[in-house]
Amino acid sequence: MDAAAKKRIWGWWFFDWASQPYNTLLLTFVFGPYFAEVARAHFGAQGMDAEAAGAAAQAYWGWGQSISGVIIALLAPILGAIADGSGKRMIWIWIFSILYVAGSWGLWYLLPGASDLHWALIWFGLGLIGMEFATIFTNSLMPDLTGDEDMGKISGSGFAFGYLGGIIALVIMLLFFAENAATGKTLIGADPLFGLDASAREGTRAVGPITAIWYVIFMVPFFLWVREPKGPARRVNLGAAMRDLWRLIKSLKERTSLGAHLLSSMFYRDALNALYAFGGVYASGVLGWSVIKIGIFGIVGAVAAAIFSWVGGKMDSARGPKPVINLSMYVLIAVCLVIAGMSREAFYGVPFAEGSPWPDYIFYACGCLIGAAGGALQSSSRTMMVFHTTQERATESFGLYALSGKCTAFIAPFSIALFTTISGSQRIGIAIPLIALFLVGMVILRWVKPMGERTP
Repeated sequence: MDAAAKKRIWGWWFFDWASQPYNTLLLTFVFGPYFAEVARAHFGAQGMDAEAAGAAAQAYWGWGQSISGVIIALLAPILGAIADGSGKRMIWIWIFSILYVAGSWGLWYLLPGASDLHWALIWFGLGLIGMEFATIFTNSLMPDLTGDEDMGKISGSGFAFGYLGGIIALVIMLLFFAENAATGKTLIGADPLFGLDASAREGTRAVGPITAIWYVIFMVPFFLWVREPKGPARRVNLGAAMRDLWRLIKSLKERTSLGAHLLSSMFYRDALNALYAFGGVYASGVLGWSVIKIGIFGIVGAVAAAIFSWVGGKMDSARGPKPVINLSMYVLIAVCLVIAGMSREAFYGVPFAEGSPWPDYIFYACGCLIGAAGGALQSSSRTMMVFHTTQERATESFGLYALSGKCTAFIAPFSIALFTTISGSQRIGIAIPLIALFLVGMVILRWVKPMGERTP
């Protein structure tokens, strides 16, 4: 591989590095739990007891994720078809990068004691839409990066590199910015940097602007080193793009493996994303963890994700992506079973001693497994999608892939919100819907060919 090709791959990897903090800092380990704190206080002030307030906060967060997921699902394949029809992808990455940055920055305005929680969900949804759509267009550049024999390694190493960036961003946040609500100090016992007011939770709220700044800085290598495959520029023809998309959708009747992969991943990626989105909320509400403690949990999980994304990429290139996907789902189902039976007081009816650290130890172990299996699952799923498309129709295909991941993206948050509301239990509300979604995904995966459409 020549120097220009290596630089292009590194540039492509830098998107994962730049964008990962949206998942690590905002969705899961800092902003999500902070939102849960603010929302619990809001609902508690309305007269709810602690458990009911925690469940209401989780449900509210779930409704917000559902709405964003519907918007992404409706637009993803259409934009992908338009991009492939015009032969232009980079301009779309610029556009959605702007949404990413604006949405992230807006999270600064969620104050402690705020009652206008909907504004935080609007800003978060705007940034999430930007991140998801930018990912579609960067993923569509993947088929041109290398040959099939190294595709798993490239995908796995990209996820590993991204998780490493997320770890570093999270460490910076915990050491120098995110304050403990009780003491006002960061993890190293210092005040937040730059004179940020701990009493107003400015250190924790800075996670939004920090995520935005991080993205702006580290997308520079991507835009400098990554170039689209050369081809004739074409005018955007919406009618032609929609006809091409409709032909692709109709072809799924004959393309059994592609249809099964899209349908299977529709369920298991929805479950995985919900596990990420609600992990911090669960730890905050059920185990009573602070934002800083959840952040440490995030570092542990992200380290495992970085390592096993890389390992999974190696296994993917050696044996194909399908075994990696299957194994990852077994691990994640086991984690959900643990979550279903654990509280601060007991594990499946077996009581813990008062003040026992075992619930914390068990959930740290769960974090390692979620990170390891989740990283490998995402990487191998991306490889499997490459094995079902071509360079010319990659954006359209990854748009359809995003549709399959998002057209039911409301199901997991909706189911969690519904089960949590009905049961009044965060544990039951999370575990039951996710186990069901993973099991459905495993059953449908049986019809996916091990190497996609690269084999007869």
